Amino acid sequence: MKERFLGALLVFLGACSFGVLSSIVKTAYKSGYSLGQVTGIQTFFGMIILWAIYAIYHLIYKPTVLPPKTIQGNRLWQVCLAGFFPGLVGIFYYQCVQLIPASVAIILLMQYLWISVIVDFLIFKNRPTKNQILTVMMIIFGSLLAAGIFNQNMVINIKGYLFGLLAALTYSLFIITSSRVGNQLPTLKKSALMITGACFITFVIFPPIFLFKLGLNDKLYQMGILLAILGTVLPPFLFSLGIPKVGISLGAILSTAELPVAVIASYFYLKENVNLSQWLGVVCILLAIIVPNFIPHIKQRKV
Repeated sequence: MKERFLGALLVFLGACSFGVLSSIVKTAYKSGYSLGQVTGIQTFFGMIILWAIYAIYHLIYKPTVLPPKTIQGNRLWQVCLAGFFPGLVGIFYYQCVQLIPASVAIILLMQYLWISVIVDFLIFKNRPTKNQILTVMMIIFGSLLAAGIFNQNMVINIKGYLFGLLAALTYSLFIITSSRVGNQLPTLKKSALMITGACFITFVIFPPIFLFKLGLNDKLYQMGILLAILGTVLPPFLFSLGIPKVGISLGAILSTAELPVAVIASYFYLKENVNLSQWLGVVCILLAIIVPNFIPHIKQRKV
């Protein structure tokens, strides 16, 4: 029981660390930093930290069996290429955060939930179940409420909304590719390779000239380390420890903490206006995710 509680706590904390990212990014923008600087410094420090952790782990716990070099080489390239998607997620999402309230940006990112269902059907021909279709409809309705579509007083930034949906699309592609490539590699190595790919695509789009212009005491480095730890290093680590203890279904429920945490952080820390319809939309989205995952547990107990 204690182990299950610890696992639930780890997953919850991992989701919470994801949830505060948008507020930190907003703070970076207010300090005068650009999109390229924020995304670049996060992926750069994330890559350094993950490879450092992997190197230390590799020295302490030396692997006894290594896959053939040719197979390993192919997997390395695949994982690096798959890392392009989280790199693009960061660029699109942080651009969205720059244009619209953080409390709305997180709602748009959560659209990956139903986009993943569509992508899975179009590419892998996996037909969605009735429960999935009902979940998708609830998520879309809740998102319309939470994004303020029905609020006549709210000014809608089309460009910001488009970047939010692009972030959701690339996030869904990241989830799908991540589940299919590099699964035979150690978790730490796979994560390090993915963030290397993310850093590469970020620096291709935004050349890291700023790294040679900023002083060592610049505030951007502090924010970059914080973003890297909370957004790149900590969540995957906590999820990898917690989800095996609680199971995938409960893990999926607990990971939704990212949504209310992001909205609460934007309300209290950024002082953004979050009206009643937006809170109702958030609740609707959470119910759409929690109920389908919770029902099987109830049925198992009855049996």
